[in-house]
Amino acid sequence: MRHLGNLARSLKSDAMTMKSVCVYCGSNFGSDPIYTETARAMGRTLAERGLRLVYGGGQVGLMGAVADACIDAGGDVLGVIPDFLHHKEIAHPRVQDMHIVSSMHERKLMMADHADAFVAMPGGLGTMEELFEVWTWSQLGRHKKPVALLNMKGYWDKLVGFLDHMRDEGFVESRHRDMLLSAETPDAVLDALESYEFPGMIASLERAQT
Repeated sequence: MRHLGNLARSLKSDAMTMKSVCVYCGSNFGSDPIYTETARAMGRTLAERGLRLVYGGGQVGLMGAVADACIDAGGDVLGVIPDFLHHKEIAHPRVQDMHIVSSMHERKLMMADHADAFVAMPGGLGTMEELFEVWTWSQLGRHKKPVALLNMKGYWDKLVGFLDHMRDEGFVESRHRDMLLSAETPDAVLDALESYEFPGMIASLERAQT
């Protein structure tokens, strides 16, 4: 339970210099080689910038590709994988800082605790769930860390369009829609994360704290 307290403190703290990035991505490779190529580029770019990769701990799919590339480029990697997925996703044997936890909830909390920013690459339902949870935490003022989409090949375009629709229909404030950054390359997405400024939490919650 100790790391849960660390998370509570980090979520409430002001934004800090970015030293680590949590990458959410698929345990599959997808149908186009561009996804794997970009995952590898993301891993290399993190290492070149001296940023630690925090990720879901697997050696399969895009998860394995981003971790392998980061390790091969001399980068630092932290993996977190729940015990019931240990064999399905196969915990990466080259990741020295590997944590096997008891649940998905604990996995997400530990990843959030150790990251200064978050990037969602192409993935499936798990990637979507992780993205929306950490973005919601920001909207609720539980943290001030930036969240971004790595949108190669327009993978996230339809989601971005629907999010704009939610804003236009009055269910998401414009500033909270704008919290979710988007870029097409690893360098561009990391630049966007580094220049992010927290716009504030939901207005009703801000009023409650004044």
